[in-house]
Amino acid sequence: MWVNEALGGDWTVEGPRTELEELKNKMRPCFVAPLVRLLKTENKVIHSPSVLPSRWVVRLNSSDVDIANLHWVQDEMLSIEDIGQIKKPLVWTLHDMYAFCGAEHYTTDYRWRDGYLRDNRPTHESGFDLNRWVWKRKFKRWKRPVHIITPSKWLEYQTRKSALMRNWPVTTIPNPIDTDQWKPVDKNLARDALNLPSGVPLLLFGAMGGSTDPRKGFHYLLKALEYLQKDPRAKGLRLVVLGQREPRFRLNLGFPIHYTGHLRDDFSLRAVYSAVDVMSIPSLQDNLPNTGVEALACATPVVAFHTCGLPDIVSHKQNGYLAKPFDTVELAHGIGWVLDQRESGRLSRQARATAELRFAAPVVAKQYIAVYEAVKESHSCNLS
Repeated sequence: MWVNEALGGDWTVEGPRTELEELKNKMRPCFVAPLVRLLKTENKVIHSPSVLPSRWVVRLNSSDVDIANLHWVQDEMLSIEDIGQIKKPLVWTLHDMYAFCGAEHYTTDYRWRDGYLRDNRPTHESGFDLNRWVWKRKFKRWKRPVHIITPSKWLEYQTRKSALMRNWPVTTIPNPIDTDQWKPVDKNLARDALNLPSGVPLLLFGAMGGSTDPRKGFHYLLKALEYLQKDPRAKGLRLVVLGQREPRFRLNLGFPIHYTGHLRDDFSLRAVYSAVDVMSIPSLQDNLPNTGVEALACATPVVAFHTCGLPDIVSHKQNGYLAKPFDTVELAHGIGWVLDQRESGRLSRQARATAELRFAAPVVAKQYIAVYEAVKESHSCNLS
């Protein structure tokens, strides 16, 4: 694996070769920040011009690799022009909408489907049309269709409908998880280790900025909690907020709140998932949130809206509950329903089984190998 910034110390991951190169990589997004600021938009997701050339494409083309698999190559790791110059057989795993959009990584408008025209710009945008400029560069430079892998069926559908990639090959393969490492911890042991109370139902919500990112749907969860206060199935309920320290000004959500802070090791995360009875992911727009897969692997049911990549994780009333999109009454009902089922353990067993059958690394690896073999064969045929 080649990365712009290596953090884990894994010998299979190769990052910058010198401290100077590492510093340059960290500075690259800063160089394009003035360009991004020329766009005035209400869409506050990350925007990537992908304009700075890098040495990666030369290094890749001169290497002996059989297949190149791109993942998240923004923060100016690869420019749009770089990607168009890769000569190796290529697979690209998408983790958001960026590849077929303009500069934005998520959007609620449909320029990605209709093309970035002068007359279909959203009314909330002004200034330099960065998204149109970026999309036109993609359209011009990416002449060779690349085999796209999407972790969710929702992202596959978006890709197939896009003006840029509608004729490109697309395969849905979920993100893998190591189910030997990600597995349940004894619930009582987990609660003791995290200083969480025993004998009461616990609801988990993963923050990591989710309370400020509209896509994460925290405001919908707040509304659902209001309804839960009147639900006898939620008697004694407490909330566990993952990835966030207790704020200076305490929130009153109608239930006692426990903040985990930023957990850095997998065992602590496993303990959190195992300690709770249900996890809520009220996202409006999400690809295949890893927190949902991790929760299932730790035998924790998930409650979410039936939208985007969430149905790829949650099977309704089998390993959790899928509420009608953005219906906060039903979201509250789903949380109550799961809490009401916890004594039987059926949902927990199904959650773990889902992780083993659909997301375990060996299962996912076989699907990737099949795509790699097909891409390599097609590349060889084109050369001959």
